[in-house]
Amino acid sequence: MIIVRSPLRISIAGGGTDIPSYYKINESYFISAAINKYVYVSITDPFEKGIYLKYSKSEKVQNVNLIKHKIIKEVLKKEKKINKIEITTLTDIPARTGLGSSGSFTTCLIKSIYSYNKKFIDKLDLAELACDIEINKLKHPSGKQDQYISAYGGISEFKINKKGVVNPKSLNLKEEIIEKLEDNLLLYFTGFSRNSSKILNEQNKKTNLNNKKMIENLDFVKSLAFEIKKTLLKGDLKNFGYLMHEHWKYKISRSKNMSNKVINNYYNYAIKNGAIGGKIVGAGGGGFLLFYTESPSKLRNALKKTNLKEVRFKFDFEGVKQIL
Repeated sequence: MIIVRSPLRISIAGGGTDIPSYYKINESYFISAAINKYVYVSITDPFEKGIYLKYSKSEKVQNVNLIKHKIIKEVLKKEKKINKIEITTLTDIPARTGLGSSGSFTTCLIKSIYSYNKKFIDKLDLAELACDIEINKLKHPSGKQDQYISAYGGISEFKINKKGVVNPKSLNLKEEIIEKLEDNLLLYFTGFSRNSSKILNEQNKKTNLNNKKMIENLDFVKSLAFEIKKTLLKGDLKNFGYLMHEHWKYKISRSKNMSNKVINNYYNYAIKNGAIGGKIVGAGGGGFLLFYTESPSKLRNALKKTNLKEVRFKFDFEGVKQIL
């Protein structure tokens, strides 16, 4: 049996600039952090011939082309003569909640197939192959953030040039800064699962049409990411919280589908009860809210009075990893 895990992520800054429609014009810069919540893929050799798949549904087929799960189908199509395999997937947190589960799953599945076939793949090639499958083959309106942060792990910065070449680099934060971030960043599920495609398709359409307002918004979000990098390296985390609040304001102005009245009320309530800043994690429309506070107990106690569900986390510094 082969078991591989891949971390989910929280987007820190610059999200949305990692989509091809933008970085082909103005290049991308974003900061992302892997967390210790995972997607798992196990592979075993079944007794009988056939392709056995167990995810939120079950499939048993004799031919790769008959697979209904699009990502699994595309990954297995790259392998020759697979007619006897059993793949099971599990996740700590459900999909469609803004933590990059699709990109994490794709890197996890590719790594597990390579391990099963006793082949090596490095982090860069793994991330790029996952991007190729999701963006080029399946035409998902997604960027490169999720695949890269799941492959590399850590709290990392990424630059993408106009040709789509990604330059990943760890921020190498001091241990005391990392510990303070883990203590003071609080992650809450809004109760809304969503499909990010609607929001991302809208962004893609406007960017491809050179919509001035959209491009200026993404330009500003990218500039904020550089400022956030400086504050993190200095350990000026209170200012980091304020910059998160600025990021929130610009992000929700990008689309009317980015937030809603209920999420806005949660956000404003958190600000009144000790949060310095916060954001919707991922494309928006639901999923998770992330808050920075220097009074975590106060904020945590206040949010217990809401319907929000906290998910406690630490950062993952290993990225995709074979664990069995």
